[in-house]
Amino acid sequence: MAKAAEYNLGPHTFPRGWFIVAESRELDEQPLAVRFFGQDFAMYRGESGRVVMLDAYCAHMGTHLTASRSSFIVADGKQIEGDSIRCPYHGWRYGPDGQLDDIPYHDGPCPKSVAIKSYEVREVMGCVMMWFDPDGGEPQYEPPFLNEWDQPNWVHWQLDHLGELGIHGQEIIDNMADAQHLGPTHGAPCEYFENEFKDHICIQRQGGYHHTYEAYLRTTTWYTGPGILLSKQEFGDVLTFELIANTPIDDGVSKVWHAALAQAQNLPHTEADIAAAREIQAGALLAFSADFDVWAHKRPALKIMQMKRDGPFRTVRKWYSQFYDESAKAGEYHSELNGAYHIQDFDQPNDEHRKLDVGLFDS
Repeated sequence: MAKAAEYNLGPHTFPRGWFIVAESRELDEQPLAVRFFGQDFAMYRGESGRVVMLDAYCAHMGTHLTASRSSFIVADGKQIEGDSIRCPYHGWRYGPDGQLDDIPYHDGPCPKSVAIKSYEVREVMGCVMMWFDPDGGEPQYEPPFLNEWDQPNWVHWQLDHLGELGIHGQEIIDNMADAQHLGPTHGAPCEYFENEFKDHICIQRQGGYHHTYEAYLRTTTWYTGPGILLSKQEFGDVLTFELIANTPIDDGVSKVWHAALAQAQNLPHTEADIAAAREIQAGALLAFSADFDVWAHKRPALKIMQMKRDGPFRTVRKWYSQFYDESAKAGEYHSELNGAYHIQDFDQPNDEHRKLDVGLFDS
């Protein structure tokens, strides 16, 4: 396991961007105690339906707001009031903005100095996405969204929770440049390949004949920031979208999720439609598991022994490092990197291939 400093990524230990921190339906049952970016958070759904994410610990005596299950006010269903939450130890109440707004045994005003930090979260495509910025800045771009999610002929995914992986996000992002693993790892050697960079978005376009399934695979895959990958995939006559998300838990440790969006044959969806969509997601997960298995058993690639036709590893790593640098410097990275990068001796995407891109990069 290697840490951010060993990759020379920048002054920050954790990257800036939107990250998945939970599946929406997890919060329908109870508040969550979660850990990301080397710190603990309290997450809950308020009575209005709003998702709230706060620093985990009450300023009174350091009690974790959402880790307790046996406290009376938790067990009795009295912890959430409106969109506020009470500490399970003494009942101090925090609003969704992190301000302390009630001490049940105190008649005077609540001290402002004991406010805890509140974080920007959005519910997007069945996921809770959090904006994290080590400098405390506001979101610089919108979280990714697929228009297909709102179209009735697509079956909504349920996330595959793949747990923790003792690998830095850098090693996961390297896949965006890695043209030569597609044949040995996935059985679909690419016949064309390129990367393109558009500010906070990193794009990979590739395609090749998949010999196991005897069909041609074309993909446009993109990261919106450092933690959320979406991929539009044409496999024969089947169109799907894949989601892969990695969020740092601690320096060098990532939590990973996976999902796939598939089309239905019927409206409303039948049980057969849902079963078929889940089968497509399982097949996508099987392909992804080959990467996951490699990551779980490799040593860190602090430096890559670059071959000409490997793919632009150094450029992807440079793009990734912008999220570890000061936010004010982002424009410098964009000016240097924006554009397309081709690999010599591979065919490059033509207009037909790029039809797969339409409407993908509006965030």
